[in-house]
This record gives sequence, structure tokens and C-alpha cells, in this order.
Amino acid sequence: MSYFSNVKQVTYEGPNSTNPFSFKYYNPDELINGEKMEELFRFAVSYWHTFTGEGTDPFGQSTMVRPYNKFSGMDLAKARVEASFEFFEKMNVPYFCFHDSDIAPESNSLRETFQNVDEIVGIIKENLKTSKTKLLWNTANMFSHPRWLNGAATSPNAEVFAYAAAKVKKGLEIGKELGAQNYVFWGGREGYETLLNTDMKLELDNLARFFHMAVDYAKEIGFDGQFLIEPKPKEPTKHQYDFDVATGLSFLQNYGLKDYFKFNIEANHATLAGHTFEHELRVARIHGMLGSVDANQGDTLLGWDTDEFPTDLYSTTLAMYEILKNDGLGRGGLNFDAKVRRGSFDPEDLFLAHIAGMDSFAVGAKVAQRLIDDKVFDHFIEDRYSSYKEGIGLDIMEGKTNFHQLEQYALGIDKIENKSGRQENLKAILNKYLIDAYRG
Repeated sequence: MSYFSNVKQVTYEGPNSTNPFSFKYYNPDELINGEKMEELFRFAVSYWHTFTGEGTDPFGQSTMVRPYNKFSGMDLAKARVEASFEFFEKMNVPYFCFHDSDIAPESNSLRETFQNVDEIVGIIKENLKTSKTKLLWNTANMFSHPRWLNGAATSPNAEVFAYAAAKVKKGLEIGKELGAQNYVFWGGREGYETLLNTDMKLELDNLARFFHMAVDYAKEIGFDGQFLIEPKPKEPTKHQYDFDVATGLSFLQNYGLKDYFKFNIEANHATLAGHTFEHELRVARIHGMLGSVDANQGDTLLGWDTDEFPTDLYSTTLAMYEILKNDGLGRGGLNFDAKVRRGSFDPEDLFLAHIAGMDSFAVGAKVAQRLIDDKVFDHFIEDRYSSYKEGIGLDIMEGKTNFHQLEQYALGIDKIENKSGRQENLKAILNKYLIDAYRG
């Protein structure tokens, strides 16, 4: 059965193509700094938004028209697997991602839920044998069910902690069975609402204990996927323990976990934390902790996680600048943790949205590589900090001075002259590179 019969194979046709179901800028075989686009981006489709998303919002019911929605229960789960691999093939994407509850329905007991998951995992495994698409990462949903109202590993209820451990144990086994490149921890409700009823130290200690147990079990079963933490502030928890990269990094260092984890950075989560996407990527990169990316964007006029498909070329360019400076994403990739808008309800809109996102990152990568090759920002930054290359600045850098000597030096300064940051000029230069890329 074909679930997307109205769409044929999506291929690269170039910027002059008028076919909406074609790539204009993403050419899988085109080289960027000697690497094929397909290998650089490692694009992935999110199972949840793409195949289980229904288009509901806090004020409205489902709007999505999906050919498999005539089924229910396990029949629906099986149909979604068939539809997903048809989609992967027609989009020619190398990876996909899922939560356990995306692929199989939860039952009344954990044992029955695991049986459901095992059955669907078996079907996915069979499809993987003949598909080029592989599993980028999987994770456990520990935020939707009422049992998680106070968190999972940070819950005040030890039985909830145990339940979460069982789900992650199962998730690691699934990851190994399906050849996952990574395993993601997204603490959707790992935080608190008020300190009046919260033992923060106990919760943080328990979260660390949980992660150490996961590390130990992965070693035990021989799962070699990269562990990723996905920071997210607010929504739904007011005070999230994984607020941003800096907060997460501090946690990992404090509890001796830094060597086992990297970060999965989401654009919309960065903006919810009051940062730019590129800021979070930069913080992770300079600490050697940039592991993977959830590619989306938010709406600056709305204060929640809108998970829009990425089409902002400024954002994709600056994001790819960081990723290229990081020499790629290693075992990570660019996962479209993005959903079509409620008004884009046709099955064909799933293709059009992914095409838009993939083309946007292709443009961003091309521009970013030219900026790197021309050392546009590198030269400016090098000049701006040139005072640290000689004299007192070099002494500071090499640890050859102290407060006494610096005071004597400062007392001899007649006038300090700073250099302009040229922010507007640099943005104009960025504009020029973007325009030049559009002109070809």
C-alpha cells in the first residue's frame, strides 16, 4: 500500500526548478569543504511530529489528514511504520528519530507496553535491512503520562524513578538492536514549580545517579551510541534543571559525567532560554560538547515552543558556521524536530516542509563555508583581540603577571583607546554573502 501516492521521488533539480517537490539547493552529492552534503548534514526525520502529530493545540482539535488514521491501536502503529519508510525513501533521508511511545501505544501495564514496543521494533528492524535510512537516535517519553507530573529521575516518588529506569533500560536495548548512533535524554519535566515543596539537592543527586546507571548499563550491554542531553528551559516546568548548555555543562562537570555526554541543541529551546541558536551551538562547541542538533525555529512573537520548520537563512547560516567550525557533528545529525502548521494538513505538506528545511540548511552551509574560507569574521576577531598577542596582553595570556604588576602597568597608562566592534558593518557583510549566494 502506498500512503503518499501523490508524491514521487524527491530529487535535486537546482534553483531554477519550478517543481515544489524538488530540492533547489540541497544536492546530496555536492561537496562542501570536501564532504558530501548528505554526509555533512546527516538529516533526520522526527517520527513524532511527522507521523504521530495530529495538529492539535490548546484550543483546537486535530486537523491533520493522514491516510493511515483509519486504523487504531497496534494496526495504526504498524501502518505508521510502513508510511514512514515510504516517506524516508521518497525524501532520500539518511536518518530518523523516535520516542518509544511514538512507535507503539502504551498499555495498562509496563510489561504489555514493552511487548507492543518489541513487536514494532521487530517490524522496524526488518525495514532497516532494505532501507538506506538508519536510526540517528531514540529516547524514552517520560513527560506525557500523568505518572511523570513531578518528573522522572527527579520525581519525589521512588517508584516513578524505578519506572523511568526500566524505560531507559529498554530504550538502550532498542538502540543497540536497531543500531542507533546516539541516545537522547530530554528531561521534559525534570525541574520544579516551587521551592516550597522541593528538595533540589536530592533531585539533582538522583538525576546524576540515574545518568550514571545509564552509562553503566550501556557499557554492560555493549551499546556504543553517544549519550546526548537536550537542554530546554521552561515549558512545561518553570525551573528546568537542563535550562541551557551552560547549566547542563555545569551539572555534568559537577557529577563526573562530562566524558560520557554531549549536547543535542534545539534552536527553539535556545530562544526560549533567551539565547540565539548560534550561542548555544558556540557554547557547546568551544567545550567540545556539540553532539547533535534538533533543527527548527520558533516564532519570536510567541513565548512557547512552536517547532516550526527552519527557513530563516540567517539562522541556518550562523548555525552551519558553528557546525563547520566543529568539523561536523560526528555521530550526530540535523533532526527536523519540527511540525507543519495546523493549516498545512495535507500529507503532501510533510514533503514540502522537509524540502524547505533541507534547502535552507544547504544555503546556510554554502554561505557559512565561504565566510570561513575567506576568514571574514576570523580576521576581524583576530585584530580586535590583537592586544593579547604582545606586551602586557601576552603576559596575561601566558600567566606571567599578577595583580601587583598589572597595577603598576595601569598606573602608567595615560589614555585607553578601544577599537570599534563594527557590528553593523559585519552584518552588512553577512548580507552580501547571503545575496551573493542567491545570485549563484
